[in-house]
Amino acid sequence: MARLDSTPREIWYGNERITRDVSKHKAFSGVARSVAALYDMQSREDLAEVMTYASPKTGDPVGASFLQPKSPADLAKRRAMMKAWADYSGGVLGRTADYLNSSIMAMAAAADFFGREGQDFAGNIVSYYEYVRENDLLLTHTLINPQTNRAVGPSKQADPFTAARVLEKNSEGVVVRGARMLATLPMADEIIVFPSTVVRSGQDDMPYSIAFASPVSAKGLKFICRESFTSSSTFDHPLASRFDEQDAVVVFDDVLVPWDRVFILEDPEKANKVNEATDAIVFMAHQATVRESSKAEFVAGLVSLVAETIGADQFPHVQEKISEILLTVEAMKAFLNSSEANAKTNRWGLFTPDYGPINSARNLWPRVAPSLAVVVKQIGASGLMAIPPEEILDSEARVDVDKYYQAKLADAKERIRLFKLAWDLVGSSFGGRQELYERFFFGDPVRMASAYYSWYDKEPYKQRVRDFLQRKDGE
Repeated sequence: MARLDSTPREIWYGNERITRDVSKHKAFSGVARSVAALYDMQSREDLAEVMTYASPKTGDPVGASFLQPKSPADLAKRRAMMKAWADYSGGVLGRTADYLNSSIMAMAAAADFFGREGQDFAGNIVSYYEYVRENDLLLTHTLINPQTNRAVGPSKQADPFTAARVLEKNSEGVVVRGARMLATLPMADEIIVFPSTVVRSGQDDMPYSIAFASPVSAKGLKFICRESFTSSSTFDHPLASRFDEQDAVVVFDDVLVPWDRVFILEDPEKANKVNEATDAIVFMAHQATVRESSKAEFVAGLVSLVAETIGADQFPHVQEKISEILLTVEAMKAFLNSSEANAKTNRWGLFTPDYGPINSARNLWPRVAPSLAVVVKQIGASGLMAIPPEEILDSEARVDVDKYYQAKLADAKERIRLFKLAWDLVGSSFGGRQELYERFFFGDPVRMASAYYSWYDKEPYKQRVRDFLQRKDGE
């Protein structure tokens, strides 16, 4: 928290320019305390074995999300640590530090992919991974270009510097101009910029194929934030008050990136392959599936409690709807278990989950996550729309509230508190952002499905059908 408040930066919230004391600002105070609580879990005596491991450099405890797994035990340790963090927020914090820690961990193991010609990009990614690990820094990242004119690529925009790109190279490093979206958790210590969409290989698109890291204090780096959904009341908005991560467009106003912070430069082939070639996508998907599993469990618990509290759990149609969520819970756990049971050591020496199950999970989740919210709305029904603010409990109307807001298994206050939680998850501004976020967490679901179709080996199944068609009677 001290580092967050003392590190200079430029965050724009409406017409307000925030440069310091971020944790004290109304848009960030709640989530800052929550993220700090996650880091504090690493220092708890009862959780130290789960949350940390000995640094290979110093022997001091460091976060387990940085662990480069070499065995099934290592993979299990990573999952246990990530699950503990995900459970803290019920899975609604999508960009906890373990997500990007997993990415740079895998990339550092695959350092040779980045190359050593000219600048030592391979050495850069290893040094950066170690720097973030030893200092336990919080990272954000930004992946996609602004939605200016989606019909053409970045080099064909009216202003070719709309999307972030190389402006010039000099003895100190690379100067970047333009913007990227969408950076979640702009209160981070550092921002990493990696390509997420395919960069065309033409000469005009070369300047956009870059990957680098920058401290948020870099001159010319700006975050332009959306409207905050947070609240000062943990009773009225139990999730938004604690876990509104905030999202921002990042502007690079001629930001100098030192050479030792550059990982890919004007290399479309590497930019297009980096996540797959290094298996970073596998470890990021593994973390995401852990979080999504936790979120499915949280929704299952919430909707079950809502139904039970108001006495609706006895009805078959309610049981059917809750069963849909329970099926999702078990499916996500099965994807994780299968990926870990079939893990193998990759070409870079990391014991790596089987990508098949978790690639399936990351394609399935955007399709089922919105339906989880629908079930909560269907079971909560009009009760979700008739929830008074907390202040009514201290008013002259309290006697009426106690009488008319009670439930089968809860008094009025506890019923209101429970329904506030349900509404914040699925119906409030925070809940609306949650649904949209889950739909596009890994990108456009249509493009993801197309990539999944191309990636998936369908040949054994097709051959089975061919063999059947050629089978003669009696064979």
